[in-house]
Amino acid sequence: MSSIRSKIKRRLEKFIELDANGVRSYILSVFLKVKKTTVDTLYETIAKKHEVSRSAVASMVGYIHSKLGILRAHKESYKTPIVYSLKEDYVDMIKAVLNSSPSTIAT
Repeated sequence: MSSIRSKIKRRLEKFIELDANGVRSYILSVFLKVKKTTVDTLYETIAKKHEVSRSAVASMVGYIHSKLGILRAHKESYKTPIVYSLKEDYVDMIKAVLNSSPSTIAT
């Protein structure tokens, strides 16, 4: 299990390292605060602070879910949007990576 955590940590560090405008860090910090959200709600929150499209937010959430593996996705029925939630196992890791990253913009 620790090898999986170390791989996720490296991917997370790389994801944050490529954060040119602070949106990636901000998305992760929003997940730390709210724990559970949809793409639309997340977009509304992020659009207040950053100029970003809904599809860019959806793409980043999809990447975080599929490649980083730190989110769960749940859909009640085919009519409802997907609700993404942060896996509790990775909360400390995300906080540590965000705090240690020099490119992280304070939120």
